[in-house]
Amino acid sequence: MFWNNPDKTILKERTNIANKIEQFENLNNNIDDNMLLLEMAKEEDDIDTFEDLSNELNDLNNSIKKYTLSIMLEGKNDINNAIVSINAGAGGTDAQDWVEMLFRMYLRWVERNGYKSQIIDLQPGDEAGIKSVTFEVTGEYAFGYLKVETGVHRLVRISPFNANGKRHTSFASVFVYPELDNKIIIDIDEKDIRIDVFRASGAGGQHVNKTSSAVRITHIPTNIVVQCQQEKSQHRNKDLALKVLKSRLYQLEEQKKSDELQKIHDSKTDIAWGNQIRSYVLHPYQMVKDHRINLDVGNVNSVLDGEINQFIEGCLLHYTQ
Repeated sequence: MFWNNPDKTILKERTNIANKIEQFENLNNNIDDNMLLLEMAKEEDDIDTFEDLSNELNDLNNSIKKYTLSIMLEGKNDINNAIVSINAGAGGTDAQDWVEMLFRMYLRWVERNGYKSQIIDLQPGDEAGIKSVTFEVTGEYAFGYLKVETGVHRLVRISPFNANGKRHTSFASVFVYPELDNKIIIDIDEKDIRIDVFRASGAGGQHVNKTSSAVRITHIPTNIVVQCQQEKSQHRNKDLALKVLKSRLYQLEEQKKSDELQKIHDSKTDIAWGNQIRSYVLHPYQMVKDHRINLDVGNVNSVLDGEINQFIEGCLLHYTQ
C-alpha cells in the first residue's frame, strides 16, 4: 500500500499542491474582505479606511503577482535550489570587473528576496575583478526564478582601466543549474573522474594558503571541470565540487533530451557580441535592456543593486504564454 511505504517525491508534490490551494483560498478571502471594507468605506465616506485599503490593495496586488508566478514555475526542477556560475568573456580586465559587478547584483537580489547564498568557487582576476565565480542560492523556487538569467550579459561604459577614458564593451556569461534533490541519483564512476588538490589562491588566510585544501574534479568523458577552494577542509571542498559536478551532468542529460525532442541549440554560446540576452549601458546614456522581451529600464544603479525582478518576471511571463 502507498501509505505504508510513501514515495517522498509524491508527498512533496502533494504538499506543494496543497500549499498552492491554501494560498489561493487565502488570496480569495482577502479580496472578499477588502471588497466588503470598500463598500463600508463608501457608505460612511471614511477617508482613513480608504487610505488603509490603498495600502492593503498594494500588498494584495504584490501577493497575487507572486502567486501567479509560482503557478508558472511548474518545471521539474523549478522548486530546487540554484547553482549559478558567472564567467568573464571578451573584454580583458574590464570583463573580470564586470563579473564582480554581476556577482554583487545577484547577491543583492538574493538578500532582497529572502534567499541565502554560499560561494562554492571564486577565481580572482589578474589585476582586478573576478575571472569566474560559482555560488549556490538556497530557497524555494531559486532555480525557477534564476534560470531565465542564463546567457551573455553585456556592459558598455567608460573603462576605469583605460587611461584614455575610452568607451569599452565587456561580456560575461551566466549559467544557472538546478541543485539536485537527494532522491535523484547521478552515478559517477570513479574511473571517469580525476581529482586534483592544490593550494588555494587569493584571499582566505594563512591556513588556506599553506595547505592543499582546494579540490579540482575533472569528469573525463564530458571534460567538465569543477573546483572548490572556499572551505578550509579538503573533504568539504570535495563534497561541494562533487555536488556541482552532479548538477552539471544532470543538466547535460536534460539538455540532450531537449535537443533530441525540440532540436534546440546549446545555450552555451560564445561570450561575445551578438549573443547577449541583456545589455547594461552606462555611457553615453544609462539604460538596461533585455533583448528577449524588449524591456528597457533607465535606473541602471537600481538594477545593479539587485532590482532585477522586472526582468525575471517579464521573461517568465513571456515564455509561458
